[in-house]
Amino acid sequence: MSALKGIKVLELSQSVAGEFCGKLLSDFGADVIKLERPGSGSPTRRIGPFAPHGEDPERSGLFAYLNTNKSSVELDLESDAGRETLLEMVEHVDAVIDDHAAGWLQRVGLDPDTSPESHPRLVLCSITAFGASPPADRLYAEDLNVFHSSGWGYHTPSGADEQVPPLKGAGRFLPSYESGLEAAMCIAAALFDREESGLGRSIDISKQAVLASRIDYVLAQMVAGDMPVGTERTALDLFGPAGIYPCREGYCYIWMSAPAHWEALRLLLDNPDWMASFPENWLERECTPDRVAQCRHHVADWLRAQDKHEAAAAAQALGLTLVAVNDARDLLASPQYDFRRYFVPVNHPVQGTSVYPTVPYKLSATPARIEQAAPLLGEHTAQRLAELAPATQKAAARPVSNTPAAGGPLQGVRVVELTKVWAGPYVGKMLAYLGAEVIRVESEGSLDVTRFFGVDDINNAPGFQSVNPQKLSVQINMKTGEGIDLLLDLIGKSDIVVENLRPGAIERLGLGYDQVRSANPGIIYVSMGMYGSDGPLSYQTGYAPCFAALGGLSSIVGYEGESPTGMNVRYADSTFGTMATYAALVALFHRRRSGVGQFIDVSAVESMSSMIGDTLMDFTLNEVVRECDGNRHPEMSPHGVYPCIGGEWVSVAVASDEQWRALAACMDRPELAEHPSYRTLADRKAHEAELDELVAQWSTGRIAAELVSGLQQRGVAAAKSQSSLDMIADPHLWAQGFYREVSDQAGQTKTTLGPGWKMSREADISRAAPHLGEHNGYVLGNILGLSEQRQRELAAAGVTR
Repeated sequence: MSALKGIKVLELSQSVAGEFCGKLLSDFGADVIKLERPGSGSPTRRIGPFAPHGEDPERSGLFAYLNTNKSSVELDLESDAGRETLLEMVEHVDAVIDDHAAGWLQRVGLDPDTSPESHPRLVLCSITAFGASPPADRLYAEDLNVFHSSGWGYHTPSGADEQVPPLKGAGRFLPSYESGLEAAMCIAAALFDREESGLGRSIDISKQAVLASRIDYVLAQMVAGDMPVGTERTALDLFGPAGIYPCREGYCYIWMSAPAHWEALRLLLDNPDWMASFPENWLERECTPDRVAQCRHHVADWLRAQDKHEAAAAAQALGLTLVAVNDARDLLASPQYDFRRYFVPVNHPVQGTSVYPTVPYKLSATPARIEQAAPLLGEHTAQRLAELAPATQKAAARPVSNTPAAGGPLQGVRVVELTKVWAGPYVGKMLAYLGAEVIRVESEGSLDVTRFFGVDDINNAPGFQSVNPQKLSVQINMKTGEGIDLLLDLIGKSDIVVENLRPGAIERLGLGYDQVRSANPGIIYVSMGMYGSDGPLSYQTGYAPCFAALGGLSSIVGYEGESPTGMNVRYADSTFGTMATYAALVALFHRRRSGVGQFIDVSAVESMSSMIGDTLMDFTLNEVVRECDGNRHPEMSPHGVYPCIGGEWVSVAVASDEQWRALAACMDRPELAEHPSYRTLADRKAHEAELDELVAQWSTGRIAAELVSGLQQRGVAAAKSQSSLDMIADPHLWAQGFYREVSDQAGQTKTTLGPGWKMSREADISRAAPHLGEHNGYVLGNILGLSEQRQRELAAAGVTR
């Protein structure tokens, strides 16, 4: 059964963000109708990778990947008749997705500001670079510019050399994939609420805010004054010997941060003499540059002769988080991916049969499926327009409420959170930001490391504060039988359970899905693991950089012709968490219609692979294994990050010959526009290194903000590469309400991060992260109905401490 069957979506998108959002919905059974320009279709039809055979506009592997399970309708929205037809189609759908520039929807007659009145049941979602109201210096942006305006670009890679340009991250479209995922999550939440309220919502997704929200663990500490900000490109880094190391063929990533890792390394290397001089706890307390350098030297020397997969297997067996840095070929050959059927064959009518990447979540009752290949241009025009005939009836609609409820779309939903560190708590945070009541289950004997790492006061730990606002905290000791009984009672009165404990831990506690389902057959149970909960490698563990390495991202991030550097060390956890959140909301929607709960198994590694779907398609179609390409982009040139005065950098992305002429004029070098080496994209790509040098010579010694302003005035996509200081001071993020003031139980206020979306009838975000057990009385008394006497007895027995 398909979770979103019966939901009809109109997709107006013309780029990766909106099309990825539509794909995520259509793979769960939503009927997605894609409107395309007559004759030429979506611009993504002209973007590679391309299949080796077939005719345009049906050869694009990018379009094929992003548009499975959809219908295609050709419609000219530049004409009055086309816009009239559009508005008629809107009357027959549940949701609309758009990713044109800000202001476009108004021009075709769909104003997000008035949509709740004119189309009260419609869920209208707009995805733009900087939200619905961008400032004048952010009107034009490609994904490179968004990545660098979000704080990620300036700090990529970790351990950066200040003299070389910061990088664009993995692949070509990372900000678009991230924002498309965020949009799908918000749409699923809005549709869930509409089932009960009868009301739609207007949703405004800012790519910049989405990416900035993904770094909440650090950025929230910075804006709260708990972590230094500045212009250092290493501001997000974690000091230590972790990193990418060359192997016999390829690379490994190793993470070491605790004495247990050090002991595992000792066993792996057969107790070498050089380790004897290191203190046992040096990774935590005496991690000096000299020791890091010495450790890295010896680890590199050993790994150089090892096979990356064999070394990883041996290390994981000892408890050391060492993983292979996978490329597309590795992923297609992975026994884990094969077991979980992450790649499936799809028969395209023009491109033929090839394997496609799918999704990182497995739903037990309503799995996502690719039922049909992407449509040919206009394939369903006649059929879909015929459905608008007068004899065709609109779907029956529930009455619209006369008194719209305040609060987010998940108001009334209760979540039990059994999570640690970042990825799992991020799920709870997203659900809380959408209006759910999220209850963290904690105890004195099993505190989250973020509550006590580097601090004396567990109720004022900056790391914990950053990822847990708007939640409740109850103390239940899960190592006691009475504690498990209490927890099962709470789960019986809840809607969603989220867990990300180490493999096997939740089952050993007696809280696996089968046990929990006995207490609540309708529960949505979200299990999060590095490789998921099953498969030959599901026993392995790791941290965020391990996810990026295993998922194929790290292998393509680096300077052209050099070894990979990988993403920033902070990247991955929050993306993994967002994938889990989206899957949970789809299951919740299905349960509201059917009453059926289910088990959701989410893989962190597959979540990463889903951020480079087009890169994987290039291998499945053409056997191309992508390598590090610096800041290059096959469809744009110049496309790079260039030095400015004072150590600043500016990102510039030229997507057309017209924009190239505008850049040349801005450089006061109009003759370059018609120079035979640079006139066309093909010319510029052939002379890209010398062109980058020309742009760098021009930008050096100039102020980044002034360059951005001048380029934006001429229609060229440009943005400053923002440091942590720039992010905290960003006036647009403040104006958009991205930074929020929250208060704790003592009335103390602090600033934290809001979500990457704005929507009509938003949820309240005003509570700081909870003190340990702050809501014991509410949960144990109000929800579970325990008397005060019984609560005191449980506390005295250590069950609720």
